[in-house]
Amino acid sequence: KRHISKTQEISVPPVEGVAGGGTSYGWVDGGLQGSHLGSSVIDPTKVHSADLLHVWSMPSTANVSQQEAPRPLEHVNLLAARNERESFQIALRPKVSWASSGIAGPVQIQCTDLCSSSGGRLVVGQSITLRHVVPILGVPDALVPIDPSSPQINLLPGETTAVWVSLNVPCGQEPGLYEGEICITAVRTDSDSKADSLPKSERYQLYKELKTCLDITESRDHSSSEEMILRLSSTSTTLRRMLVLPAFQDCHENNGLGDMMDEDVMNNVAVRVKLSLTVWDFTLPLTPSLPAVFGISETVIEDRFCLEHGTKGWYDALDHHFRWLLQYRISPFFCRWGDSMRILAYTCPWPADHPKANEYYSDPRLAAYAVPYAPILSCTDAAKNSLRREVEILKTEAHWSKAYFYLWDEPLNMEQYEVIRNISNELRTYTPDVRILTTYYAGQSKWF
Repeated sequence: KRHISKTQEISVPPVEGVAGGGTSYGWVDGGLQGSHLGSSVIDPTKVHSADLLHVWSMPSTANVSQQEAPRPLEHVNLLAARNERESFQIALRPKVSWASSGIAGPVQIQCTDLCSSSGGRLVVGQSITLRHVVPILGVPDALVPIDPSSPQINLLPGETTAVWVSLNVPCGQEPGLYEGEICITAVRTDSDSKADSLPKSERYQLYKELKTCLDITESRDHSSSEEMILRLSSTSTTLRRMLVLPAFQDCHENNGLGDMMDEDVMNNVAVRVKLSLTVWDFTLPLTPSLPAVFGISETVIEDRFCLEHGTKGWYDALDHHFRWLLQYRISPFFCRWGDSMRILAYTCPWPADHPKANEYYSDPRLAAYAVPYAPILSCTDAAKNSLRREVEILKTEAHWSKAYFYLWDEPLNMEQYEVIRNISNELRTYTPDVRILTTYYAGQSKWF
């Protein structure tokens, strides 16, 4: 579903620690030997970003390691139906360092809206999201959201970094070809920018002059036209004195453009990744055809967020995880282990007669849901009566066909399978169409 076309050739960089690769002292990462950049401090506002870093695209199925070698920069062309998500990656690897700190330098990543010729639009921040692929123990793992208001990440010397780009096509999106681009720009670090800030004496002079202008132009009642003209003339004189301050010298030399990293400057030095998305004229169903389920330990949530079981914060945390996974077409369940590998698995933390239960179970994005088998933790009559009441309520609903019980996590021997069989027979006395999910242990054989 992804087609790319070659636009340029890039040489492969040296292996880390070999041929000078992987240091932060103006090192050259392939293809820039003899470059015009030299060894002086680099101002990224005056150098095209293509001279500072490699940029190329990678499919969502690739693990982009820190030692991933650069590839040609390519036009990304994606295909998607309505109500489908497509993702790809943009890999970044610095060629030289342009920051005075230990990093190679920061880059700004800006994506335009994707637009069609008929006026359709996929909006950044809504249908288009950017995430930084952060390695955990050296393996690309966590997808950390990139703030659209400050879309910057830092590159490290001799390391490849990836940005995860997701396109979410709404159900009502008009079909057609949508086009846009992602601009990658090397920028100054905060410390480098602060180094160029005005000295205190100049800042004080600017403040004094601006205050004088404000005092002159403040409206006064019953001012004559002659007085207004005099005040405007005085204001003009003050403003002209401000323009000749040393801080604005560069602006005079560059016809007022200055040395700011403004939008025009960034557009001139940015590396542009062209992006096309063809939206097909059909819609994927809200309910996934494959009932993929994903389990989350409730004790992990309690420990991670310091929550007490059954409190409002606990319910809110489970609700947050439930809704978060559904947007990725994954049907979640929460779980807690009993003795051995018995497991209490449930999709909804509320009982079946609670209003929230119907909201959970009726969600069309949910492909399957786990019904809690309470006797797994307590074999009292009260627990069995609660289970029977739960099944009697749920089996009358249209969503009952999505229900299942998950009783044991990877049984190891015939004794454990026999326990599952006995519980299944008990559940079938409540309703004959009950479904039992049993996972298979694929490790070293422990049958006896």
